[in-house]
Amino acid sequence: MIAKLANEIFFWAAWIIIPLLIEIVPAVGNFFVLLFKRIRIADDISLDFLPSITLMIPVYNSGQTLYRCLESVDASTYPDHLIEIMLVDNGSKDNSFEIFQKAQMDFPMLAMCWMNSKQGKSKALNKAIFNSSGKYIINIDSDGVLHKDALMNIVRQFETYKDVDCMTGVILIEPALIEETKGFFLKQFRRLEFMEYAQAFLAGRNFESQFNSIYTLSGAFSSFRKSVLLKTFLYNTNTICEDTHLTFQIRSILKKKVHLCSDAIFMVDPIESVNKFYTQRQRWQIGELEVSHMFLKNKLKRPLIGYFNNFVIRLLMTDHTFAFPRLIWYFVLIALGCMNYSFNNIVTACVLIYLLYVFSSFLYYLNIISFLRTFSDLRKYYAKKLLYVAVLPLFNLFAFFVRFAGIINSIKRKSSWKTLTFTEESRLVRETVRKDFSLFINFRALLRKIFEKQERLNGENV
Repeated sequence: MIAKLANEIFFWAAWIIIPLLIEIVPAVGNFFVLLFKRIRIADDISLDFLPSITLMIPVYNSGQTLYRCLESVDASTYPDHLIEIMLVDNGSKDNSFEIFQKAQMDFPMLAMCWMNSKQGKSKALNKAIFNSSGKYIINIDSDGVLHKDALMNIVRQFETYKDVDCMTGVILIEPALIEETKGFFLKQFRRLEFMEYAQAFLAGRNFESQFNSIYTLSGAFSSFRKSVLLKTFLYNTNTICEDTHLTFQIRSILKKKVHLCSDAIFMVDPIESVNKFYTQRQRWQIGELEVSHMFLKNKLKRPLIGYFNNFVIRLLMTDHTFAFPRLIWYFVLIALGCMNYSFNNIVTACVLIYLLYVFSSFLYYLNIISFLRTFSDLRKYYAKKLLYVAVLPLFNLFAFFVRFAGIINSIKRKSSWKTLTFTEESRLVRETVRKDFSLFINFRALLRKIFEKQERLNGENV
């Protein structure tokens, strides 16, 4: 009886208590922290003076998206005459420059400057920084659109809180483009991507902002006091995650805080395909490890010490070091049946764990609804996706396996913007397996020939 009781306690402790401590307790804590933050946010902060700002937009074959991006800047509530736009082209081969010329004609109040730079995105951005004149520098990608109040809200935060030196905006997937998607599976995938982005920024980074633990400023939408930005080494040209490298400079070298402006929204296009998702998340993962190694090389030699006083090391250990036992734990499910655990217990444990993940996602869902209060259209769209909260853990699990593949690839490959797609890697895996087992296959074929030859000889003797 005692042995059976101990066995049951061990089973449920391993499968329920650990996820409870890792997922649910933090989720509940995050929920109340974000709820308190939302209550404290003042929506009616007014400014007596509006400074000039510089908007940096890196361009590379952006002919299909650039006009919409510039149109959203023109439609912004921030006065056009106070916005300087610097478009830095990194050797486009399409009609991006013609689109720029059309935008100049259609939006005459916007001061736009076109600069050529064929030395990569980082050098292009650095060139724009040195030639900028605004008090604040805001970087956005050319394949998205700004919410009309985004620039005003960014400047309002800078002007109101003098200790805020850099901020990342909120990145969301544009709902209209999601709903225009053809193909049932791709549309559902993009809706889940929207839910994931909302959870990552309006819940995850929103919470992290309270404790200065945002890992990286978003490369798609970030903002800086120019006076602080010029004290850094600017964007690094030796990494594929230049935005993460700049974040580490600001936090680790300048000892400045990294914030989120939760009411500054930038809408980006949904992911084109699962293959694109695979390459995108792997690139993020590889860049994350690359930059962490640059700044934490010595501290990572003693991770247990850094775990308690450095959130980056905690993040790396949770997302990377623990990824391997976490992956093994998934496959332990197969062996539990051979360890005298009943099938009903295994299924019950898995269902309960999944429900815990769904519950934590639901708490984040409530927080996000609250933070979208002033964005009626987005709030309505997000609120209607309540059922997707039940599926989001599966999407996150898929993203985990993609990130895990990125960890493996970071060990054996040099970082590069060009990464293999899921289809290409699957083909390489098949070729590797075929090559590794070729000796066995050839030996089996040789045995088959010997047996067939022997059978023929026996038949002739008869």
